[in-house]
Amino acid sequence: MEIDKSAHRKAAAVRRAQAHEQAGPKAAQAACDVVQRHLRAVFGAGLPRVTLAGYMPMRSEISPLAAMSAHPGPVCVPVIAAPHTPLDFQRWSPDTLLVRGAFGADIPAVADPVTPVALIVPLLAFDARGYRLGYGGGFYDRTLALLRARGDVLAIGLAYAAQEQPEVPTEPTDEPLDAIVTEGGVTSFARSDR
Repeated sequence: MEIDKSAHRKAAAVRRAQAHEQAGPKAAQAACDVVQRHLRAVFGAGLPRVTLAGYMPMRSEISPLAAMSAHPGPVCVPVIAAPHTPLDFQRWSPDTLLVRGAFGADIPAVADPVTPVALIVPLLAFDARGYRLGYGGGFYDRTLALLRARGDVLAIGLAYAAQEQPEVPTEPTDEPLDAIVTEGGVTSFARSDR
């Protein structure tokens, strides 16, 4: 049975918008610095071979662009191919020409598919268990399930610290994150399937 998360999403969107207005670019840069340190700690000297997925920020999402631009390896962004499917990923760089995708997000004008090893994931809210509250399409849950079935992948939720809540509602199909990064630091989670 699917849980109705709409009230949780509305409240979380308000909290995120307030955090975005108050903390904005300074917090985003601090969080991106933490992402870069965390990636170096996890992958070490192999980091230039790691394909990193970020996202093009929308609305009040904290921006991952500084971490994406600083990454020494390949970078990509998600593309929604169709409802109820995993995400596709297309190569991105700071000078990539972008167009508006069919589902409202900016995507590369020229498709160059890649598969990420590490993902920076947007969210509305998160909790201390490593679960995120997304927008309800299930795209990241399906994507993480698929990538994890193929091998190891690192999923990092990027958020303002104010987006934390005691517990986000979850369903069996919800995929936990490996880490949450905020402007205050990183919290890593041990997954039972590792």
